[in-house]
Amino acid sequence: MSKETQKKLINLAHKIVNEINHGVDPYLEIPIRSLTNVKWNEKDGLLRLGEKKSKRYFFNVAYARKFMQTLLIADFCKDLIEENIHTSIRDMYYNLKRTLPDTKENTFETQDESNPIIVDLETNLDTLRENLHLLADRKGIVAGNVKIKDRGDLIDWSKLGSGGWSIPSVVEDIKFVKVNAKFVLVIEKNAGFERLHEDKFWQKYNCILIGTGGQPARGTRRLIRRLNQEFKLPVYVLTDNDAYGVYIYSVIKSGSMALAHASEQLGTPSAKFIGLTPSDVKKYGLEKFTIKATDRDIKRAKELLNYPWFQNKEWQREIKLMIKTKRKAEIEALSARGLKFITETYLPEKLKKKEFLP
Repeated sequence: MSKETQKKLINLAHKIVNEINHGVDPYLEIPIRSLTNVKWNEKDGLLRLGEKKSKRYFFNVAYARKFMQTLLIADFCKDLIEENIHTSIRDMYYNLKRTLPDTKENTFETQDESNPIIVDLETNLDTLRENLHLLADRKGIVAGNVKIKDRGDLIDWSKLGSGGWSIPSVVEDIKFVKVNAKFVLVIEKNAGFERLHEDKFWQKYNCILIGTGGQPARGTRRLIRRLNQEFKLPVYVLTDNDAYGVYIYSVIKSGSMALAHASEQLGTPSAKFIGLTPSDVKKYGLEKFTIKATDRDIKRAKELLNYPWFQNKEWQREIKLMIKTKRKAEIEALSARGLKFITETYLPEKLKKKEFLP
């Protein structure tokens, strides 16, 4: 993928040089990433960018600065790929930040300027920043009966002690040597991951545990997608019983507005929700261990009601119950029934009865 991206960068440069040689105002065509150009594709179950694009001309005062910044980053990424090294988006910002000769103008003032340009380049080239050798913050841990090769090292996810394997930003080059699992269980909270890992839930139920530590990072979402697509493993997601937990599930399943251009690489449409639901709170007698929902929680829940992929009766019922009760519950609330309740009762019952939300 990196070599393919390198070719796209070179072709972009050739296009601009050719336009200059022919006396044409060089331009970059950038897909518009506003909400008006993000569409729900019901057929594949993913958020997608629409067809609207804007042209960023060099000889236009409104676009000249961004034009220059885009080419700076494109050139930087081409060098990264050629040298086969990776760097963080923060390192890139500092490497490219400088004052233009004979001016008081800087290439970039803050990283808030360079970050959106990276996304512009991603969408222009139809690639991921990881293929540009740019790294985002890593976040996420995994455990299971899996062996991989990562940069020549053989890593066994079943033998990494209590910590699990830290998921890197780039998972494209990981080679799966052995995958022995029936499904993938994604847990929003690190505390929940640690509980399940300590109880060897992945071993007993022959699954892969992935802890996202909140909103999943790109590398984590890509790993979930790869396990699902390449090994046909079902994906079940466990989050807090609140609007933000449901949104985390939504992002894993259908993608996000901000990264609609990358949904095909990051989304897992077949993922299912295993809990925690408002109905679970009543079913397992957790009413006394809930938390009052904030106005922001309720506002978010009402927004979820209108998402096209939550229009089925099961989700409508659960979200409306969330709004009606104005209560939320963390995964840890299950510990009120016993520290091992989640591993010995809650999840086993859900799996046995196939109690999943689509």
